[in-house]
Amino acid sequence: MKKILLLGSGELGKEVAIEAMRLGCEVVACDRYEGAPAMQVAHRSYVFPMLEGRNIRRVVEKEQPDFIVPEIEAIATQTLVELEKEGWTVIPRAYATATTMNREGIRKLAAEKLKLPTSPYRFAGSLDELKKGAAAVGFPCFIKPTMSSSGHGQSMARTLADLAKAWSYAMKAARGKTGRVIVEGKINFDYEITLLTVRHKAGTSFCAPVGHIQIDGDYRESWQPHAMSAVALKKSQQIAKKVTDALGGRGIFGVELFVKGNQVWFSEVSPRPHDTGMVTMVSQAMSEMELHVRAILGLPIPEIICQPGASAAILSEVTTNHPKYKGVEEALKVPGTWIRIFGKPVAYHHRRMAVALAFGKNVKEARAKAVAAAKKVRVAR
Repeated sequence: MKKILLLGSGELGKEVAIEAMRLGCEVVACDRYEGAPAMQVAHRSYVFPMLEGRNIRRVVEKEQPDFIVPEIEAIATQTLVELEKEGWTVIPRAYATATTMNREGIRKLAAEKLKLPTSPYRFAGSLDELKKGAAAVGFPCFIKPTMSSSGHGQSMARTLADLAKAWSYAMKAARGKTGRVIVEGKINFDYEITLLTVRHKAGTSFCAPVGHIQIDGDYRESWQPHAMSAVALKKSQQIAKKVTDALGGRGIFGVELFVKGNQVWFSEVSPRPHDTGMVTMVSQAMSEMELHVRAILGLPIPEIICQPGASAAILSEVTTNHPKYKGVEEALKVPGTWIRIFGKPVAYHHRRMAVALAFGKNVKEARAKAVAAAKKVRVAR
């Protein structure tokens, strides 16, 4: 029996744990708080902040896992690099986790080393540097901490007067305290996609493109397949393969891209299942989590079959230590609709607590069903 150590145990990690256990793995889940979603299904669990490298090492040495699988961005990557050098297997590999954890690392890899098209950007370590960077890329511009996720610390500045507030927010809300931000110029794109890219034993496979809506950098809706030209799709796959080949290792990568007509720009990449990819739990025969586990274990990944599907996030509007869910019965009355409650033990304002999933004759129908179902469910005290 192979043993998987999950570092981070959120809703995506929970699905990874379930898929791994279905394939006969033992799963050990770690996170910063007790009762995290993946802990509820894992064989054992440990509670400590993922930025504490000494605790990661302690658990690795105690559990002796076959695979160390990071599930979040804010993690002690230097410890992972050291463990990998000692012979432990990090998924996809420690270099990929370390490079993508910090926006500075992945942007320099994509734009400067791989020469891929990206938005104009600068990095800043102070408000003065941010002002210079914003002047260089132009207004409006986006300011993001170099280490964050799900939109934490991200804002848009329309004028010079907005920058002080943007800097303060980025420093306060960052997932990791690097003291630096990236300031990006605005691209006039038609849409953005996530191209789920799987590096596995037999090569590289692509899922159908996932379209999505993000508000303040956080996912709200996703759907699959997103319609795009054959030329744009091919360019997207070429960019995704270059980035994931450079990062290396096995597993699924969520490659985010901007598209305008047949033009494609690289945005970001996550070396793990992607939140917008939750739609694959209804739209694909093998979800992104199953694909991730198969790739980790070296199992076959045949043709990836897709049908029109959609997801819509369900956010909490209340703060409570004992969340309850109203409206689930009403939401499930529509055929081809599912509700997945993550089981997070604490709710707070705008925390993602569940997701509505739906399939349909086409993407338009699937989206309408998913959004309607999500609106029926609310988190209560």
